[in-house]
Amino acid sequence: MSEIENQATDTLLPSASVSVFSKDSDTLDSAKALLDDWRFARVNVNAVEGGVEEAIAAFQADGATEIIIIQTDEIDDSFTERLGELSNYCDEGTAAIIVGPVNDVYLYRQLIEMGVSDYLVRPIKPEILKDVIAKALIQRLGVSDSRLIAFVGAKGGVGTSSITQICAWLASGNMENKTLLIDAAGGWSPLSVGMGFDPSANMSEIARAVEAQNEDALERMFFEASDRLTILASGSDAMLDPSVFAAQYEAVLDNLMVKSPVVMVDLSSADSTVKKAVLSRAHEIIMITTPTVTSLRFCRSLLKEISDIRGGESDSVSLVVNQTGLAKSYEVSPTDIGEALEFPPSVSIPYLPAVFLKYESDIKGMITDKESAAFIESLASMLQKSISNNVNTADQPEEPLGFLDGLFSRKKSK
Repeated sequence: MSEIENQATDTLLPSASVSVFSKDSDTLDSAKALLDDWRFARVNVNAVEGGVEEAIAAFQADGATEIIIIQTDEIDDSFTERLGELSNYCDEGTAAIIVGPVNDVYLYRQLIEMGVSDYLVRPIKPEILKDVIAKALIQRLGVSDSRLIAFVGAKGGVGTSSITQICAWLASGNMENKTLLIDAAGGWSPLSVGMGFDPSANMSEIARAVEAQNEDALERMFFEASDRLTILASGSDAMLDPSVFAAQYEAVLDNLMVKSPVVMVDLSSADSTVKKAVLSRAHEIIMITTPTVTSLRFCRSLLKEISDIRGGESDSVSLVVNQTGLAKSYEVSPTDIGEALEFPPSVSIPYLPAVFLKYESDIKGMITDKESAAFIESLASMLQKSISNNVNTADQPEEPLGFLDGLFSRKKSK
């Protein structure tokens, strides 16, 4: 087994769709069990009661998914002919897995020659199905990193934490991404107030659990805010004690980023060494400032430092100007901000103290409030670009023959 395939057992799988066609309730249950495995957070699994005929009808209407799994009680010439018909509606590289009734080496070789990726004999345990699908996806799509999005304020009081929490709800709710939210502030974190939970751990305990690879202990340190939003429930740290070192924090990130497609970190009150470590490796950075001279001066300096630690690259930074209209006579205009920073703002948020105070302990409510609708839409648009940008892929495998390619090559050889 290749190193790439080995990674399928312990990494977040790439975005893909899997269709399972079976008339056996145990097989369908095994397929549905994939939804409970963190590795499949980005994988859309569709379990359908039926066989090859139902697959043909479905793909004729909507097109094929990356992986097709078909269970059959009979594998004869009629079945293989129907597989040929099915291939007409498949894309190049589509992986087909057949679940059949008998363990037959000749049959296995025949199906592999047709372009079938694997042949399984029923009954199949959920663990076996998971591993087969995971390896097929890794083989075809490679190993993708999660998106690490860092939020940092030009200075204190610009609203970084509130905006981070709003974006976490937008990413997980409106955009339907499985999202993990972290606050690097230790005991100074306001996260538990805005998201409605009691801190269950401090950063030192979290770092020790990661170092010891104690997944059971780590599991108890999360708060499930919704089906798609998980929060690292830190914040029980003593406010005047030092937090973890940057290397420890990075180890925590390494552990968590193989479990969630989108990881958001609030750096507003983090130690400077932690800020630097996270900003240097984040896929996207969202910087928050206010339109005042002092805040913009800090913003300019921070933009320069971020560019320096990222090798002169600033394309992955988005600028949010918050609290516009608080004192218009003393504010820098959006045009002047863009010219002074040589960096145009992506989003401007009006000064709405009543709205932000109203939802201080229920940030999610701000998303549906009429007064915040305009800037919520702008934040969502900015965030969509941050999440959907291409992720670096590591060790992309050589593109294997798919179901369609195998069948075509077999037909040509006759």
